[in-house]
Amino acid sequence: MDITTSTLQLNTPDGNMETYEARPKDGGARPAIIVLMEAFGLNGHIKDVTERVAREGYVAIAPDLYHREPERIVPYAELQKAIGIMNRLQDPRVMSDVGAVISHLKSQGYVKVGALGVTGFCMGGRFTYLTAAHHNKDVKAAVSFYGGGIPMGNPSPLARTGEINCPTYLFFGAKDPLIPQEHVEQINKALTDKKKSFMIKVYPEATHGFFCNERQSYHADSAKDAWEKFKSFFAQHLK
Repeated sequence: MDITTSTLQLNTPDGNMETYEARPKDGGARPAIIVLMEAFGLNGHIKDVTERVAREGYVAIAPDLYHREPERIVPYAELQKAIGIMNRLQDPRVMSDVGAVISHLKSQGYVKVGALGVTGFCMGGRFTYLTAAHHNKDVKAAVSFYGGGIPMGNPSPLARTGEINCPTYLFFGAKDPLIPQEHVEQINKALTDKKKSFMIKVYPEATHGFFCNERQSYHADSAKDAWEKFKSFFAQHLK
């Protein structure tokens, strides 16, 4: 599917936030999916994922959650630097950023009303879970890729599980050194106890970042399977 891309400046309480948008060229109102970045920033990989989502028939939009920072993209080799920037993010401010994206989408004629999803990777996977709870009137489906730290924070995203109204799908790697399987079990229990509609898939051979084909952690079979599940899940709940 032919797509068009653009870089937008969305207004937030802390100034303009650069946002990358991709959508089908053919016009008409489409469902939308917000793509939340990894700890390395709004880099080429996240933009490529955003374009892949758009080619499936969605308005796809990725906000730069580091817009308050002087350094907004970090090389994959500099993990500690990325973690340092990530740790300066504050959940309420990020939810405000996501709110700005939602407001933008709701004001566009090319976005289908009431058909908004969210996905994210690494820290973006955690923010996907939090977005499903915080923006529960707008988000109709959520897919989280190796969201680290969901049980962490005060309050944690996990503590807000009861606020989630939409179906969710969560992908994890069994060999992920950054996400203990104990965390996956806590998430499973919370979603079960709150009687939420959800699925969890743990890939036995996958580690953290298994979906990113620009990192050594890429695991092709797991990534391919997750992408197929991603497409069918969003098609079911948004189209």
